[in-house]
Amino acid sequence: MKVLVTGATGTVGSELVKALLQRGADVRAFTRKQPKPGTFPSAVENALGDLTDPVSITEALKGVDKLFLLIGNVPDEHTQALTAYGLAKKAGLKHVTYLSVFKADQFLEVPHFGAKYAVEEAIRLGGMPYTILRPGYFAQNERRLKPVLTGPGVYPVPAGNQGLAVVDVRDIAEAAAISLTSEGHAGKTYELVSSEMLSGPGAAATWSKVLGKKIAYAGHGDFDAFEAQLRSTGMPSWVAYDLRVMFQGYVERGLSNTEYQTARFAALLGHQPRTYSSFAEELAKEWAAA
Repeated sequence: MKVLVTGATGTVGSELVKALLQRGADVRAFTRKQPKPGTFPSAVENALGDLTDPVSITEALKGVDKLFLLIGNVPDEHTQALTAYGLAKKAGLKHVTYLSVFKADQFLEVPHFGAKYAVEEAIRLGGMPYTILRPGYFAQNERRLKPVLTGPGVYPVPAGNQGLAVVDVRDIAEAAAISLTSEGHAGKTYELVSSEMLSGPGAAATWSKVLGKKIAYAGHGDFDAFEAQLRSTGMPSWVAYDLRVMFQGYVERGLSNTEYQTARFAALLGHQPRTYSSFAEELAKEWAAA
């Protein structure tokens, strides 16, 4: 059984490649550029192409049984996803696992949430066996915060007070690999969320503990300033706006999960999902050793 993995060099895709190999699947990685030597194990095939190019997608799908579909945060996300899905269906693939986002249907004002929900609906109606995965906030996002956490001691993400569902990328990859290599997941939508939710003050307290220094929460009062700060880093304006609307929605409405959703995810994995605080401890040790 061979799986085509889109986004194979990214945060989720790179972990999924490893998880699929561990489960005995053959893997073909779909990448825009030739990967550097050592990026993938020698058993992994590589297919060069772009999700904006139907010809390269068609070529990459030849001889493949299943598809893992991940689209990055790009302005034509909806077009890319539907193109890849449509060609996979035309090629007669047995299954697609699509990576969406937690509560995609409840934050439709956020551009990338709206795009993902539209793709979800197209996949549900499309007729090809599917699994939809809806992950919460990636714990691994915090890697980029090292300079402000270990320097001035500030947690800068405007996470709010209501609680955000969190997931470890390694658990996302494991869930995706399970959906692609075992039976019983066709037609299912899984919320990928751990038992421990994130808030701004809570994150500051967690980092204070694991780093052994006082970490202050930067707050969440001025989203105009937040958006402007994102643009000042060189981030494209449309991405800055997208993230501004997303976090503003989180602050206003929260992104909380239920015990049932966590228990269902744990049942899928066969173990409890990793928590935010456990990842923070792991990352703090990694930073200290560097």
